Amino acid sequence: FMSPMFVPGPVDVATDVLQQQAKAMLPHRSKDFEAIFQRCIDKSRQIFFTESRVFIMTNSGSGAQEACVRNLAREKVLSCVNGACSNRWFTVATANGKQASKIEVPMGQGITPAMVAEALAQDSYELITIVHNETSTGVMNPVREIAEVVHQVSPDTLIAVDAVSSLSGARIEMDAWGIDALFTSSQKCLALPPGLALCAVNERAMERAKSVPNRGWYFDFVLLEKHRNKDSTPMTPAMSLIFALDYQLDRILAEGLDNRFARHSAMAQRSTQWAGAKGWPLLAPEGFRSQTLTVVTNPPEFDCADFNKFLAGRNMRLANGYGDLKGKTFRIAHMGEIQMSDLENLLAAFDEYLPTKGL
Repeated sequence: FMSPMFVPGPVDVATDVLQQQAKAMLPHRSKDFEAIFQRCIDKSRQIFFTESRVFIMTNSGSGAQEACVRNLAREKVLSCVNGACSNRWFTVATANGKQASKIEVPMGQGITPAMVAEALAQDSYELITIVHNETSTGVMNPVREIAEVVHQVSPDTLIAVDAVSSLSGARIEMDAWGIDALFTSSQKCLALPPGLALCAVNERAMERAKSVPNRGWYFDFVLLEKHRNKDSTPMTPAMSLIFALDYQLDRILAEGLDNRFARHSAMAQRSTQWAGAKGWPLLAPEGFRSQTLTVVTNPPEFDCADFNKFLAGRNMRLANGYGDLKGKTFRIAHMGEIQMSDLENLLAAFDEYLPTKGL
C-alpha cells in the first residue's frame, strides 16, 4: 500500500489482499465456495485460540454486538462501559428490549475485576458485555482477570467480548480465559476491507441461544450453526471479502501470531516512549494501555487537522480524538499492516512539524 494511515479502521489493506477481491464469483452453495468458507473458519480458530465454531458474518462488529445480546440473554444484560464502543453495546442491548445495566467509568479509565465482582454480587445477569480494546480511548481492559471473577461470582453469566480493534494484534485466548462469545471485524487488526465480522461462540453460549426467544433471523446463532455445519451461511455471504480473508489469514499465520503480537506491542512501547519524551501524557493509565493504538493527550495549541494537512504531503494520516476527546487527544493506530519503520516515519514527521508551531 502507498500511504500508511495511522487511523483505527478502516486500516490499510495490502495490495495483494485487495486483489483477491477481483476473483470471479462462485455460487455460494457450491462445493468450491464451501471449501474456501470452511478453510477460513479453520484458520480463524487459531487466531481466536479456540476449538469452538467461528461464524463469518456479513456485517460490521456492531452486528456481532447485536447478535450477542439477541442470542445470549432473554432479559438481563450487564454492560461494562468505558468509552464509545462499549457504550454502543449498551445502546444496542436496550434497543433490542433487554434490561441493560452499566458499570461505567470515565473515558480513559479501565474496568477492573473488583467493579465487576461488586455489580454481580448486587444482582444477577444472564450476560456481561466487555470491550477488550476501547478504540475511542486506547484503553485495554483486563478481560482475562474479569472473566475469572465472573466465573467465581456468577458462574451462569455468559461472557461476551468485543475484540474489534485488538484480535490478531494482541493475545486473547478464548478457551483458556473462559470467554463464551468473542468477535472482531475485518477492518482493523485483520487488515481487510470493512464488511465482515468473525464471531466465535462456544457450546455453553449455543445452548443458551437455543432457549432464548425472538433471536431474530439474520443474527440467529442456531440458524447460523445449522448452515455452518453444511459449510455455508443462511444468507448470501460477502464472497469477495471471504476470498480476501482466506488469503490474509495465510499471511497472518505465516508472520506467526507471537511475532505479530510482539510487533504491535513494540510499536505501542515506541509510541509511549516518544510521547513521554515530549512530556505529553497518554490518556490510558499504566496497566490499561492498548497494544494496537496509543492515545496521546495533546496541548491545546496542537491542531490535529493542521498536522494532517502537513502529513498529506507525505502520504500519511493520523486520527483525531473521538467524540468529546477530539482536539484534546490524538490516536496513533499501529495495527494491521503497519510496521515499526512506518511508525518511525510518522514520529519523524511530528518532530519536523512541531517546532514550526513552537511546540
